[in-house]
Amino acid sequence: MGLLVSLISGFASGETAAAMRRARTAAIIYVLAMLAALCGLGFLVGAAYIWVAARYGSLAAALGFGAGFLIIAGLIPLIHQLMSGFRARREARRRNADMKMIGITAALAVLPALLKGKAGLGLILGPAAALVAYAIYRENVKPDDPDEDERR
Repeated sequence: MGLLVSLISGFASGETAAAMRRARTAAIIYVLAMLAALCGLGFLVGAAYIWVAARYGSLAAALGFGAGFLIIAGLIPLIHQLMSGFRARREARRRNADMKMIGITAALAVLPALLKGKAGLGLILGPAAALVAYAIYRENVKPDDPDEDERR
């Protein structure tokens, strides 16, 4: 509700339009800076080509630069794939941690209501005893126990 009120008051005061103008201006500035940087990089590549061509010949320079750019073109998707896998695992760990925290928060919110009656105490002690038993079981069973695999 607070976000909606903030959004409506931003529209009413014209603050949103001003923020959009600032964002558009910043985007244009960054695009122009990127274009200038790409032009500068192009000239540096051209200068490096001229230097290599004068030293080793035009054919060797063209082959070397072509091979170098093909290698770079192959490395970019490979690095992206590796990083996206790492990012997905990190996000899954964060999502699991968030879900645990939501579960703990929900349990703590319900706990006072459950503790008020005798039935509520049974509802808490039953799962708690099951969790303790499972923890004891996991602690006493080795992960590479061959007997465990045969029982499955």
